[in-house]
Amino acid sequence: MNFYGFFKFLVGVILAVLLLAGASVAAVLYFAAKLSTLPEKPVFPNEQPTVENVSQVQTASNSNNGLEPGAYRALVVEPIGLILRDTPSRDAVRIGGISYNEEVIVLEETADKRWQRVRVNDGGDRVGWVSGGNTEPINN
Repeated sequence: MNFYGFFKFLVGVILAVLLLAGASVAAVLYFAAKLSTLPEKPVFPNEQPTVENVSQVQTASNSNNGLEPGAYRALVVEPIGLILRDTPSRDAVRIGGISYNEEVIVLEETADKRWQRVRVNDGGDRVGWVSGGNTEPINN
């Protein structure tokens, strides 16, 4: 009986299986690493800022010439945001809202400082009244 030949055959089969298993694990790890990285975010034409818009935004942010006398830029510091009203009263009609940390332009204040008339530069240039003491001036 050729025991040595059988032993060589058995060792060869075991080595072939181990080599095949190792190569399979390496391939799985390679493709898992490739698939685990996120693809680039697609950029659509309507999301790309044009050169004109960028220069207009930079010009507006770098100068205060567009502000009325006595007006100043401020940030909303009320964590839940503010209600924009059409007149300085709690019973006034709500015409919108302003988010926390949003920039506004304070146009005027009531004599008792309880209300501020603000302009929100969000494309529509909304103007209304908010409860006073909920904004902080921005130092430019």
